[in-house]
Amino acid sequence: MSFEFLAKLPSPSEIKEGYPLTKEQTELKHDRDRQVADIITGKDDRFLVIIGPCSADNEDSVCDYVSRLVPLQEKVKEKVLIIPRIYTNKPRTTGSGYKGIASQPDPQKAPDMVEGLIAMRKMHIRAIAESGLTAADEMLYPENWGYVEDLLSYVAIGARSVEDQQHRLTVSGFDVASGMKNPTSGDYSVMFNSVYAAQHPHHFVYRGFEVQTTGNPLAHVVLRGAVNKHGNALQNYHYEDLILLHHMYEERDLKNPAAVIDCNHSNSGKQFREQIRISKEVLHNRKLSPEINKLVKGLMIESYIVEGAQKIGDGIYGKSITDACLGWEDSERLILEIAEMC
Repeated sequence: MSFEFLAKLPSPSEIKEGYPLTKEQTELKHDRDRQVADIITGKDDRFLVIIGPCSADNEDSVCDYVSRLVPLQEKVKEKVLIIPRIYTNKPRTTGSGYKGIASQPDPQKAPDMVEGLIAMRKMHIRAIAESGLTAADEMLYPENWGYVEDLLSYVAIGARSVEDQQHRLTVSGFDVASGMKNPTSGDYSVMFNSVYAAQHPHHFVYRGFEVQTTGNPLAHVVLRGAVNKHGNALQNYHYEDLILLHHMYEERDLKNPAAVIDCNHSNSGKQFREQIRISKEVLHNRKLSPEINKLVKGLMIESYIVEGAQKIGDGIYGKSITDACLGWEDSERLILEIAEMC
């Protein structure tokens, strides 16, 4: 075997015992979960805006960013519920590059999984303590769910993970809203199969245990665009795409039909400023179609303090070291405009 076993990781219960939530933070989290669930199920007609850095690489700047959302949330609270992105795992298409704070707490140092798990949890807890906002994260590694399951109010399953059976089955045990992205091919049927799997009960092996789940009725689709066989980006946020999505939902036996539109990635062709135009087009189409209005529950937007992206080591505070993001001023303006259009 070519595996070198470096260290046994502490269990989720051990990490949580060392870095617990307070009773008040736990209650706040449950209330936020309920609000998100009510939006997904249609009980609450507010709009979700899941916004924040491409990857949460630095605790100070990420928590600074999240705290900036607080007065903005107060301004738009009647129309919009803001969920900050605190994405602590970064999927890498080729396997190389920065993989997120959960693997590499200091992007300029060697990976350290134990310190990464602690850093991941500390950052989420600090953000809750300073802002009162619980966050979204991507579940890149299903076995890591236990380390953050008491912290998150929204979980995304990425385009490269959504076809994986372990991801689908693990989501079936969640009690929070979970967005299943379309795969990089753009195949809607694959995405819907993942939602179906996540919404139903399962019996499987998880972290060395035989487990069973009851299904997650809050699992839903996320459109993030696609890539064709030539490597060109294909969008799937336009009016016709959303009408097709509505019809495909009607044909399936799924609970709580809902969609969130990812405004970056292949939908923007990674042209980060296009997120502004895409957001407005989606909201315009909600006004044109009652079906789209009912189906589309929110947007995902990549945003940080300083717009664009930098190389690791450049040292610009609040600027992404992975995908380019909108800057704060544009993000603030966009959230206010989204609230006006809802």
